[in-house]
Amino acid sequence: FDGALNVDLTEFQTNLVPYPRIHFPLVTYAPVISREKAYHEQMSVAEITTASFQPENQLVKCDPRNGKYMACCLLYRGDVVPKQVQSAIATIKTKRNIQFVDWCPTGFKIGINYQPPTVVPEGDLAKVSRAVCMLSNTTAIAEAWSRLDRKFDLMYQKRAFVHWY
Repeated sequence: FDGALNVDLTEFQTNLVPYPRIHFPLVTYAPVISREKAYHEQMSVAEITTASFQPENQLVKCDPRNGKYMACCLLYRGDVVPKQVQSAIATIKTKRNIQFVDWCPTGFKIGINYQPPTVVPEGDLAKVSRAVCMLSNTTAIAEAWSRLDRKFDLMYQKRAFVHWY
């Protein structure tokens, strides 16, 4: 696809995973807005970048404010200019409400694709001119794993599904 900054999948592993055992990315997508809301709302690059760090836009339920980021890859689609992206990231870095680990450089991997975001025909999501998908490596993902571990232990105590093994 045509874009100012193209990235491929092999770069994700290089940029997101500092150590082989720390390899559980958190995926976030923004904006997630309905058709009705999109008629009177058009989000800027800075707004969708900020929204990508909000818990309500994540695909896994955990609170990133309780953890620290090791790395972030931001993949933009649509009407996005590199200068706007750099400005949005500079704003995020200066706010300091997003914490990074101190043993890893606080770089952001950026990808820009000029193709507009695609939507499902007759779907609930609005057609927007720009969107961002963020893949991040954060310690907050441990919340999801501990929740899953707790649920497994509850099921195992009752010996649920054990007869299949």
